[in-house]
Amino acid sequence: MTFEPEELGQSRADLAETLKTLRKRVGINQTRLAQRCNMSQTKISNIEGAKITPSLVDVELILRALNAPSDLVSRIVALAQMANIEWQDVWSQRRTGLEKKQNELAGFERSSTEFRYFLLSMVTGLLATPEYVRASLARNLGDNSKAIAKKLERQSVLYDTSKRFTFILTEQAVRWPFLPASAMAMQVDRLISISQLPNIRLGVIPLEGHLPTAPLNTFTVYDSRIATVETQTGAMVFRDRRDISAYLEEFTVYERCALFEEEGRERLSEWARQFRS
Repeated sequence: MTFEPEELGQSRADLAETLKTLRKRVGINQTRLAQRCNMSQTKISNIEGAKITPSLVDVELILRALNAPSDLVSRIVALAQMANIEWQDVWSQRRTGLEKKQNELAGFERSSTEFRYFLLSMVTGLLATPEYVRASLARNLGDNSKAIAKKLERQSVLYDTSKRFTFILTEQAVRWPFLPASAMAMQVDRLISISQLPNIRLGVIPLEGHLPTAPLNTFTVYDSRIATVETQTGAMVFRDRRDISAYLEEFTVYERCALFEEEGRERLSEWARQFRS
């Protein structure tokens, strides 16, 4: 199935209306449908009102309960796939203000308790020094002061001990010379410091030995609810549990390859010394 970027994330209302129309055509009410699907009537109502996005599993249960014909099933499943993927292009983010994206990420962080970050090529803003944050936004024209301030403000979530973070960084992400050497050494020092917080696991994957797979993108998984995947021109937000499970499985592979605790800090210290030399 191929999606046009402008279609992604725009199909929730279409999906809701289609499911509602199909139910009425079959001639049963929301309560009866909820019983057949082992869902609450409130959930069915919220799905039909486009207040929540049903997962593919939810949609399949509803279609089965309504005895939908196979040709209609394929079209509705395609709608559900599009409704569960949101495309956020960088040009729209720049038009609406980069701080809006930071507010959205802060919302994900407030509503989640377990975070998994796989960082392929750069240090994420939560772990970045102010110099690194400014450099990461430097290519965006205009006043970035609000976005920079919001990025730095979001770092306070790391000190909330009710939340658990696992960061996995490739050697490339840590050592890419994004700043002058002395500033890069300070950035690596910050990683070492943060790795000692009690609610944080920070691992690094050295570019040596055997690595069983080749990553394609930086991604983050929030609890088991949302996965965000970054590309050069934007980000995709996945909400279907099948997509999220795939990223959790991929994360587990990288977790096995990473150096954590003292091993990881020793390697980071070595890279910091190399920047200073």
